[in-house]
Amino acid sequence: MAASGYSDLREKLKSMTPHRDEYKNKYVDGTSNGSGKGQKRKHRESDDDECGHSDDSAELREQEARRVKSSIQQRSAFTPEECALIEEKIDEVVAQGEAGLYREHTVDRAPLRNKYFFGEGYTYGAQLEKRGPGQERLYRKGEVDDIPGWVHELVIKRLVSSGVIPEGFVNSAVINDYQPGGCIVSHVDPLHIFARPIVSVSFFSDSALCFGCRFQFKPIRVSEPVFVLPVRRGSVTVLSGYAADDITHCIRPQDIKERRAVIILRKTRPDAPRVDSEGPLTSFPAVRPAPLKAKRSRRKADPDAAHRPRVLEMDKEENRHPSLSGHHRHSISSENYWKRGQDSDKHRESAGRKVKMRRH
Repeated sequence: MAASGYSDLREKLKSMTPHRDEYKNKYVDGTSNGSGKGQKRKHRESDDDECGHSDDSAELREQEARRVKSSIQQRSAFTPEECALIEEKIDEVVAQGEAGLYREHTVDRAPLRNKYFFGEGYTYGAQLEKRGPGQERLYRKGEVDDIPGWVHELVIKRLVSSGVIPEGFVNSAVINDYQPGGCIVSHVDPLHIFARPIVSVSFFSDSALCFGCRFQFKPIRVSEPVFVLPVRRGSVTVLSGYAADDITHCIRPQDIKERRAVIILRKTRPDAPRVDSEGPLTSFPAVRPAPLKAKRSRRKADPDAAHRPRVLEMDKEENRHPSLSGHHRHSISSENYWKRGQDSDKHRESAGRKVKMRRH
């Protein structure tokens, strides 16, 4: 459902919950719970009242949109030739992530969107032990890779020389790599983790950054934004004040029509909490242990491979033997099948169920 087709949020909510009208009519004109004693509505707003309320809501949204816009700075920073060079470097990052050359917490995968943390990384979303704002924690020092040299040379130095950020400001760089239809839900960059401003540079294609949206899932739907900021390839966007702290921002699936990458440059607060900060920190060796050798092919690394669904060996085995009986299939040893129990029928019955494999 396209959110842009509604001028009033109440129209959108009404279309999404048609049962509400039936519920209201039941109590206004009919009966409830079979008692025959339905209560009539005592007050009904006039059309003039509704129009006045709609005008007030529209005015409030316009005021908020002006506040958002006033706290955003944006400019074109990189030529198409410079973008192409940086995009080649981003492809190298993706290939190295696929080859397993980064530390565990450097790479975070999600459907149609991969994140690469450099300098500093932090826990968020499903990674949190306790959900909610303020629960995010930086990883311990050394658990993500250092900021690549090309980010300093090709991106940060340009922004420093043009006066966008001061020298020495950036100690955290995140690369978000989106495939068409990818998104990031509404959020505020954690205030207790990152200082302001929040700086981002866009590559590969044009997109948009939306403010004040609400996400709903299964299927995914996004409400009408308070403000939409077009984001062009090679542009730098700086969020501070109201846009950074007092309203959420997101990227909607419909705004990613082609592959898009963004490099987010931030500075962590000196007092930002870390994982296990209450207890002693684990010391990390100065030299990283050599990664396990993997089987390599002569094919060139594909940057899009990170977003393709993996085929598990157990799935291949099941496809090779489609004629196997249900009993035999459940008896195959596999990590997403429960072993059959022997204590009770209930245990046996639940043992054959498949458990969905989630990619992290």
